[in-house]
Amino acid sequence: MKIHAGFNGRSAAVGAGVLALAMAGLTACGSDNNSSSSSGGSSSTTSAAGGGSSTSASGSSTGAAGGITCANGTLSGQGSTAQNTAIVKFIKDFQTQCGNSTNINYNGTGSGPGVTAFIQKQADWAGSDYALNSTQQPQADARCTGGKALSVGTIPGAIAVMYNVPGVSKLNLSASNLGKIFNGKITKWNDPAIVADNAGVTLPDLAIQTFHRSDASGTSYNFSNYLNKTAATDFPAAANKQWPGTGGQSAQGSKGVAQAVKTTSGAIGYAEVSYATSNSLNTASVGNAAGKFVPLTVANAGNFIAKAKVDTTGGNYLFNFDYTYSADDAYPAVLVTYEIVCSSGNDSAKLPLLKNFLSYTASSAAQGQLEGMGYVPLTSDQQAKVQAIYAGLS
Repeated sequence: MKIHAGFNGRSAAVGAGVLALAMAGLTACGSDNNSSSSSGGSSSTTSAAGGGSSTSASGSSTGAAGGITCANGTLSGQGSTAQNTAIVKFIKDFQTQCGNSTNINYNGTGSGPGVTAFIQKQADWAGSDYALNSTQQPQADARCTGGKALSVGTIPGAIAVMYNVPGVSKLNLSASNLGKIFNGKITKWNDPAIVADNAGVTLPDLAIQTFHRSDASGTSYNFSNYLNKTAATDFPAAANKQWPGTGGQSAQGSKGVAQAVKTTSGAIGYAEVSYATSNSLNTASVGNAAGKFVPLTVANAGNFIAKAKVDTTGGNYLFNFDYTYSADDAYPAVLVTYEIVCSSGNDSAKLPLLKNFLSYTASSAAQGQLEGMGYVPLTSDQQAKVQAIYAGLS
């Protein structure tokens, strides 16, 4: 199925809107951009001057509209491209409301480079599709003078398994078969194991060309985690931001993977859903722990994410997925983008804008737009809790 026609059950007009939003993004996950901007970590600035509330002296907050409370200043964010379409839209909303005295930049360099930039004080906050690990946490804490670095889950989404098989528009792929495909154990599309799961589908005698991320990627981390937790026998490697599978071809960033799949007959790859949408790529229904095939829809991804246990230890907001959950309507290949930010020790001149913008990303006004962009909104209770974390930054 093509995501733009069936991802969330909406009309083609909505799909076109998602595509427009995806292409409007000025940055994009891994050192790539989901736009015409150059790749390789080049800086991309998202800014939108406009009317709206006036702002007072530097750093002070003024009136609110649509969940936005304005503040003067400049912010620089960096990292995850899985959240790119959403974060670009939120920045545009915020700056349109607040005018020329507010400038927010987001550079989509990928989760790994984003966290590094945050640790090195090259970014005021980072987007990462995995929470800070045991190595990164003390380094990030040291960057936060007198405080600690938080991982705050804010933008959930789904990972699309994109494929380019001539004549095949509907495809079921179990976690076991995906593990074998991405480890080079299944090499033809008409392999009996794939045929057995796709009754009535004519699969060609065509070589499978797998594509994975070459850069440190939260999408790689989450997709490899899904495979390992759901089909460990066929994908024994533990989750890793550097793709842990064997064989296959690599491409820079999600944009590179999507383009490689689009231009290569027999190709398969993975990326956050907006990359499949913007490239009009078919996506597979993937298997859960019980072997049931679940199509990629916002609702199905939301049903799986809803079963995650949220851990608030240390002021964080962490999602721990239950990969044993196997309802027919729960799509298990998902991720959550975390905003990495200092609990305290932030630049006092930037603090009002940092708090206000991040609070907006978790507001009902912002979260209410996520489904139309292919993401999964936080629940109202989760929105309130995440906003409280951002409000408490100092």
